[in-house]
Amino acid sequence: MAETFKLTEIPHQKLYGSVPFPSVLGPNPARASLPVLVKNSKPYLESLLHETGAVLFRGFDVSSASQFNDVVEAFGFEELPYVGGAAPRTNVVGRVFTANESPPDQKIPFHHEMAQVPEFPSKLFFFCEVEPRSGGETPIVLSHVVYQKMKDKYPDFVERLEEHDLIYIRVLGEEDNPASPIGRGWKSTFLTDDKSVAAQRAAKLGMKLEWLEDGVKTIMGPIPAIKFDRTRNRKIWFNSMVAAYTGWEDERNDPTKAVIFGDGKPLPGDIINDCLRILEEESVAIPWQKGDVLLIDNWAVLHARKSFEPPRRVLASLCK
Repeated sequence: MAETFKLTEIPHQKLYGSVPFPSVLGPNPARASLPVLVKNSKPYLESLLHETGAVLFRGFDVSSASQFNDVVEAFGFEELPYVGGAAPRTNVVGRVFTANESPPDQKIPFHHEMAQVPEFPSKLFFFCEVEPRSGGETPIVLSHVVYQKMKDKYPDFVERLEEHDLIYIRVLGEEDNPASPIGRGWKSTFLTDDKSVAAQRAAKLGMKLEWLEDGVKTIMGPIPAIKFDRTRNRKIWFNSMVAAYTGWEDERNDPTKAVIFGDGKPLPGDIINDCLRILEEESVAIPWQKGDVLLIDNWAVLHARKSFEPPRRVLASLCK
């Protein structure tokens, strides 16, 4: 695909063997729009994504939400409705939503998108419409690397995880709370204002609901914390454990009780905090530039968000 894209190197990339993480593609030369290039190069792009886990498109003429939507559509992946996720989001255009709208001073910890529910996206797109004044990177990290490091250091803990899985517990209000990183209310979580419909949709996810005076307690699991990626023949650290334990905090939620072993026992805080250190150590945080499009394989890569100084507008799209 040398005639269409230029594989480039930028600071912050890591090398695993001879494979760069993430791959970075620029125009070579910019003869056509990115959606046209994508349509003409899908096998190459899907192969590259499978090899590296994440692909950053930089230097293309993508400046608006609708142009980003055209890029997403060009790939032809089926859309995944955002049902059961925790983050407050707003639909912008077509298949494009705002990324987590929690306040800029808050970090969003590492997670696989919607790892706490059975139906999760296989691919995520991010687009930088307005680059941050400072900070605001979306760090990414390879899941199988995290799994191996945790298994080497904490074999008993990983064995317990594989045996018992995890339970996620979250209390939702009725309406969205944009001041909270997990502030999505139950009405937008289940895309309904009818409690019985919400209960049906929760049951489809395998989630139990306990209705409260001013909201609902959701109990999800036991659900695996470690999965097997069949297409790459390796185990992956596929969970939102660190995100829940360190970040699911607001007036309704205590993060240390937000995730527990599947047998009901609490998680060891010291190991969770060390896992966060490993995630940060192995991660890549490339500063956003306006027009960047980042494609992530959600099976291979966890992502996070650093705090930032506004303005910043990053949009997202989720695919089955």
